[in-house]
Amino acid sequence: MKDHKQAMDTIMLNHYNIVKIVSSLAGQWPYQKLKTRLFCVGLITLSALSINVSQMARFVVCDKNLQCIFETMTSLLLTTMSLVKLYTCYLNRYKMRDLTNHLFIDWNTLETSEEYKIIARYAENGKRYSLGYSLYCCFAVCVFMSVSLIPQVLDIILPLNKSRPILLTYPGHYFVDEREYFFYIFLHAVVAWEIVISGIIAHDCIFVTYIEHVCSMFNVVGSRFERLFCNHNNEATKFINTDNTDNTYCKKIALIVHAHRNALRYAQLLEDTFTVPFAMQILLVTIALSITLLQMVQQDDSSNILQTIRYTLYVFGQLIHLFFLSFEGQKLIDHSLQIREKIYNSCWYKVSVKSQKLITLVMIKSLRLSYLSAGKIYIFSLESFTTVLQTSMSYCTVLASFQ
Repeated sequence: MKDHKQAMDTIMLNHYNIVKIVSSLAGQWPYQKLKTRLFCVGLITLSALSINVSQMARFVVCDKNLQCIFETMTSLLLTTMSLVKLYTCYLNRYKMRDLTNHLFIDWNTLETSEEYKIIARYAENGKRYSLGYSLYCCFAVCVFMSVSLIPQVLDIILPLNKSRPILLTYPGHYFVDEREYFFYIFLHAVVAWEIVISGIIAHDCIFVTYIEHVCSMFNVVGSRFERLFCNHNNEATKFINTDNTDNTYCKKIALIVHAHRNALRYAQLLEDTFTVPFAMQILLVTIALSITLLQMVQQDDSSNILQTIRYTLYVFGQLIHLFFLSFEGQKLIDHSLQIREKIYNSCWYKVSVKSQKLITLVMIKSLRLSYLSAGKIYIFSLESFTTVLQTSMSYCTVLASFQ
């Protein structure tokens, strides 16, 4: 038991340390203490609500002005997205623990150093993606917020006869003189948004770690089939029609089939855990993109160049976020379908008819691809990524007709 814990800690330190740190900050790591999880989740929730108060107040001030409402909705949808992702992990914490447990259990089922290298390579991919994605999100929030400081800086460097209009970090009604308390509002926005964005980062980093892991297991299963009937010199073995040889191959195939079923169950557990929250996220992304594109089109005044820059940054961030999820979804689809190709590339024709029938059943099973969906309707893939963009642009056109 002690040796198992040490091996688990070693794997964690070498391959999953980034996702552990990121998810722990948001209270999403499955092995955290309950009090720590509640504190982190509560802090992010309170930060999101502190942002939403001024946004909801602005809806009242807007007095049914669509332009004003659309301006406010962009940031409101982002905080809503963060809360959806945050509570996806928290409310499904038992499923998340099962998914995380398999990260370590599957390492113990590896048979060769080649398989270890395969799963380690995918774990490193997840580690790099998580680190890059985390740094990008934090940097993007800082850049987005810093745009609101430009008018203040220009008033110092290139002063005019009157002060330039202030640019708030996000649209809201703050119940105070916004110019007088600008830096207090700015400081609150920076701190609150960095905390809120951690919910998005934690969810997506855990998600990509799980996807990379199940892809590695599909790859391991495929590599086992490829070398099943080959000797150490990668030459096809000559099949000897004896009961012992046939039983040996059948046992090996049965073990591989078991590993394949485990990978399929893992992929299905991922689908069951994330499909409903992803449906909400896709809806939010589509609405946010449509409204933001509309705001960009309507910023035709040169004095609103800073607003245009911010909307551009917002759209770019949403596209990066959606592409990140779609790319991983496409990766899962490709790896689940590659199983049958790797089976065919093995020397299956050298074995008995009994063994060939077992292999055929696996190929039939692999014809049904594994995927991640949003509400069982939208399947995450690169093709679907373009569909969301087209849909958002269509909705943008519809919204523009109401202006």
